[in-house]
Amino acid sequence: MGSVDRSNKKQVQIWKKAAVHFALCFVMGFFTGFAPTYNSSIPGLKSTARYNQSVELAPRPMARQPNNSYVNRLVDHSNSSDSNKSEKERDLRPRRQVIVITPTNERDPLRGVLLRRLANTLKLVAPPLLWIVVESQREFSDVSDILRGTGVMYRHLVFKENFTNPRVEVDHQRNLALKHIEHHRLSGIVHFAGLSNVYDLNFFDEIRTIEAFGTWPLAKLSAWRKKMIVEGPVCQSSQILGWHVKNPNRATEEFEIHISGFGFNSSILWDPERWGRLPATEGAKQDSLKFVKQAVTEDETKIKGVPLEDCSKVNLWQFHLKSETVQVNEVQDAQINDRQI
Repeated sequence: MGSVDRSNKKQVQIWKKAAVHFALCFVMGFFTGFAPTYNSSIPGLKSTARYNQSVELAPRPMARQPNNSYVNRLVDHSNSSDSNKSEKERDLRPRRQVIVITPTNERDPLRGVLLRRLANTLKLVAPPLLWIVVESQREFSDVSDILRGTGVMYRHLVFKENFTNPRVEVDHQRNLALKHIEHHRLSGIVHFAGLSNVYDLNFFDEIRTIEAFGTWPLAKLSAWRKKMIVEGPVCQSSQILGWHVKNPNRATEEFEIHISGFGFNSSILWDPERWGRLPATEGAKQDSLKFVKQAVTEDETKIKGVPLEDCSKVNLWQFHLKSETVQVNEVQDAQINDRQI
């Protein structure tokens, strides 16, 4: 009996060992199946694979003699790169602010429409730009609501005085805007923009080049006349050679500058000596518009034509719409020193 028990125990131990070996071999084989098929620790094989791949992607070009057209292309590319670099440097320079002054008249039935149209134009102009809109104070006015929805940086000025003469009222609005610029010393190029003005967007980039005074041609159009009238300078490049006159037969007729046909550096209002002007007298301080007009018309040599390449180019039009009421843009400006401006 004892010998039979010992033999049975030996058989059980043998089967246990076989089961353990089988289990170990199964586990090793199972995990071996997830291992990569090559040994990543061999640096030679890995670097060789990378080298072969780079050779396939970037084969060595065939040697050939350079031709003149290829050299010319290289030179042209170098020149274009230099020009692009200069353009980028020009773009990085800070732009001068454009200050646009627009008087309005509540009697104009198209005021709201024309305000929105001008706002849409100014919205497309590269900053910085400040739009100063002036109107008479009224209990109900849609100007504030229109300006708030334009997306243009603006200042809304109002006045309480009553006027019976539309021309005097318009000049008062412009003077009010100029006094605001002088009081706050707003630096920039000032332009008087009527609601009936239509612009080429390049116009605003061109007037930023003005140092002291600048002028440009303005084309007048109307809905009830089949003709166009051009006012402003006759130029060669930026040099002013003469002026458009209403009557060519009158050789002695003085030149005319429309209120929207000139611009100036705003610093002349608070620092006139910088531009060779004497400080304004007390009377002139009350009429800043007259002071500016005199500064512009006194010496034609100080006025530069805009655009600089050819200041005979028209970038500004004034389009009048027929209306039964008096419009602010239809008002004739006063004559100063026998010169209409």
